[in-house]
Amino acid sequence: MRGSVARGHGRRRWRRRLGCGSTSRARYPLPVTSFRTLLEAAPGRLAQIGASPQDDVETRQRKALLVLISVLILPISLLWGSLYLAFGSPVGYVPFAYFAVLVGAIGVFSRTRDLAWLLRVNLVDILLAPTLSMIPLGGFLAAGGVGLWGILAPMGALVFGGVRSGIRWYVAFVAVFLGSGIAGGILGSASTLPAWFTSTMLALNVAVGGTMVFTLLALFAKQRQDALSAMKSAQEQAENLLLSMLPRSIAERLKAEPQTIADQFTSASILFADVVDFTPRAEHLPPAQVVGMLDQLFGYFDILADRYGLEKIKTIGDCYMVAAGVPSPRTDHARALALLALDMLQAVQSRGGVGDLGLELRIGINSGPVVAGVIGHKRFLYDLWGDAVNTASRMESQGTPGHIQITGATHELIEDEFVCEPRGTVTVKGKGEMETWYLVGPKPNPRSTAGQDPVTSVASENRIVSADV
Repeated sequence: MRGSVARGHGRRRWRRRLGCGSTSRARYPLPVTSFRTLLEAAPGRLAQIGASPQDDVETRQRKALLVLISVLILPISLLWGSLYLAFGSPVGYVPFAYFAVLVGAIGVFSRTRDLAWLLRVNLVDILLAPTLSMIPLGGFLAAGGVGLWGILAPMGALVFGGVRSGIRWYVAFVAVFLGSGIAGGILGSASTLPAWFTSTMLALNVAVGGTMVFTLLALFAKQRQDALSAMKSAQEQAENLLLSMLPRSIAERLKAEPQTIADQFTSASILFADVVDFTPRAEHLPPAQVVGMLDQLFGYFDILADRYGLEKIKTIGDCYMVAAGVPSPRTDHARALALLALDMLQAVQSRGGVGDLGLELRIGINSGPVVAGVIGHKRFLYDLWGDAVNTASRMESQGTPGHIQITGATHELIEDEFVCEPRGTVTVKGKGEMETWYLVGPKPNPRSTAGQDPVTSVASENRIVSADV
């Protein structure tokens, strides 16, 4: 028994000495894991070369991309140089010189952070090193097509410098490539390289060089796609912003023909809704709470206006202005606006939602002809003008809290469908004595338009006179 235990301890000692068992498995994967981690982190570390905290996102990406492409070509240059030197050709020193210049340029770039300088060195290096190598090798075919690598110069200029830069570098490539190829055929000595080696290098130069060209083309296409996507996104944001300020039909007219828009509507309805005593109340509230209350209230009014197909015109402090029958005419404009006013009043008087804000409304409505158009060059808006607008504002300002005051013009349009209580004669500033009514609610069985859907009723008789000045 003791002997077997001793033999067991002995085997474990020999295992530890020989590096067998679990100890070996736990120990040896560590270098592999570290190398893998280092390899995965390499692109990120290389991308930091030449980066500056002042760089914008585009400049940072362009720097990282140029450094990564430069580093990718470095091992290819060492391999190519080694192959030529292995077969006794002194041209193999040219790729090593290319390697040294590029490594030095990257080192300088890490300190200067000058992207334009690193790009010029890269383009000159890749243009001259392969193309001039054709001269001592005896021309294009004898050199195994190594001069094709020079095409990377105009391709790189196209990706990093734009079309005009790419054209200039392409002209330079054609000149140097043809000149070196012709000079190599005339001045170059007979090649000592085996024919199979020259053919192999031709295939490698076409395949590997073509891969690099394809990579640059893919990058160029990706840049173009990203630019188009960014442009489309910016265009959508601009259009959404435009639609938040203007009716869709007006925005489309402005985009199609950017001229002054002024329209005359023979019949429309205008509503003003004001929060009663909001100004003195706001003086005792934090600014964020004041804005939050109005945003919640008017945001709900926006939803109601969209539900009835009405056009919100603007907000003026704590006053909300909306119209019906503009910019798209409709015969039921007064009816639709009356339904909106009743919903607005019910919302602030009910429990839950905007009713919990504890606010009270004063609403006024009037109907009549209006002029509508877009004014201003900055922060422009779609607005309404005319006596009908002014009178609607007076109906609100001289109205009663918790009520909807309407003029005789509006009452005449909706009296068959809505219950209205006479208020009597009111002295209206700028108008004199006017007879007004309070809108109470819809009648149970309206005579003229029973069963009509207020949302889908659209004008067919109302006229619009457009004038593009």
